[in-house]
Amino acid sequence: MKKQNDLALRMVQGYLPKEILLFSLPLMLSNLLQVLFNMADIAVVGRYSGPLALGAVGSTATAVTLFTGVLIGVGGGINVLVARYCGAGEMQKMRRTVHSSFLISLSIGMLFLLFGIFGSRPLLELLNTKDELIEGASLYMRLYFLGMPALALYNFDSAVYGAVGDTKKPMYYMLLAGAVNVTLNIFFVTVLEMGVAGVALASVIAQYLSAILVIAALMKSRETFSVSLREVRFYGNIGLDIIKLGIPSGMQNGIFYLANLFIQAAVNTFDTVMVAGNSAAVNSDGLVFDLMTAIYTACGSFMGQNFGAGKYDRVKRSYLVSLAYSVGVGAFVGGGLVLLGPQFLSLFTDDPEVVRAGMYRLTIMGLGYWISAFMDCAIAASRGLGKSVVPTVIVFLGSCVFRIIWIETVFAHYGTVPSLYLLYIFSWTITAIMENVYFVYVYKRAVRTAGGLLNA
Repeated sequence: MKKQNDLALRMVQGYLPKEILLFSLPLMLSNLLQVLFNMADIAVVGRYSGPLALGAVGSTATAVTLFTGVLIGVGGGINVLVARYCGAGEMQKMRRTVHSSFLISLSIGMLFLLFGIFGSRPLLELLNTKDELIEGASLYMRLYFLGMPALALYNFDSAVYGAVGDTKKPMYYMLLAGAVNVTLNIFFVTVLEMGVAGVALASVIAQYLSAILVIAALMKSRETFSVSLREVRFYGNIGLDIIKLGIPSGMQNGIFYLANLFIQAAVNTFDTVMVAGNSAAVNSDGLVFDLMTAIYTACGSFMGQNFGAGKYDRVKRSYLVSLAYSVGVGAFVGGGLVLLGPQFLSLFTDDPEVVRAGMYRLTIMGLGYWISAFMDCAIAASRGLGKSVVPTVIVFLGSCVFRIIWIETVFAHYGTVPSLYLLYIFSWTITAIMENVYFVYVYKRAVRTAGGLLNA
């Protein structure tokens, strides 16, 4: 109990640059491990099962991240509410939030599982997935989605631990599960020759292992935020607060990936080499964005804790420190990927034509990742103040509607790879401007109302 109290206390009293960094590093490592293990999936299938298998798995990447992104967004909403009640010392509300969140997260995971079983092939057909890839892609998605309930529960647990300042415990469990994932990848693909089915099953087994470990830890814990199956239920207004904050947060992430489905459909109009190159290069997104997401999680957690404790100047500084860190990570890692692009892409394929095709995407994205920090950090900051609806609308306009218009106009006119990927830079810039204007308004209103709960 004392350890958890000390962690929470440092969030509202400690030196913010140091505490945010210490909070973020384990979470960054945990996210990095997830990315590296997912990269191992693609690397193993690409090198041992060939370009068609690589293209099949890669063709599902945008669709899969659409749903996993929703789960991460819901976890972000849970994180903010638990952090706020912890900072305010409202332990009964915090406990009810934890148990309502458990039920809501599991329910969403089960719904996604059903969609994966019955909706994978229709979605891939809608995305114009090539005939030679669709069988393998459909099989991979149906199997991968069996792990969605486990992924939902892991994100729930990670959000709860992060809200009270403990980001190390989920990291340890992810490290163990990831090692199992890589081992099973190699065994299923190289020994049993299962191809895309092998990497999908390895991922599912690892997801359930990580979920079981973190759930068991929460159930054994004696802290206020521990989980008791007898208390798992939907607690009226608390449950509604989770839905009002968590679902829009999930939708924000989902909207990004929904727009990316249209981009994937545009990619699929190119030849198989370009599709495979995109499948290899898209791994850089997970690497960079998941590192930056750890900082956004810190932003929401620290703002939630300090907002609940009534420390409004620390709320603003939490945002500014988080923004500086996330811009730095995006610029440093993105620039490194551009410089070492061929070496990075060679992890997934030994075909020089595929590597050359992948560099188109990697160069544009690598030089622009840092811009997205101004958008995503402002979204996390607004969420930390209890606002999710308006940021979701802004994301829909700037990162969905705008991207679709770009594809139907600019890309339709030029039809080149650069004309497709430049839409990311422009959409991030437009959305960032709108999100920051809104955050400034929300912050000033919060200060004027002396920290009263805001009703979006």
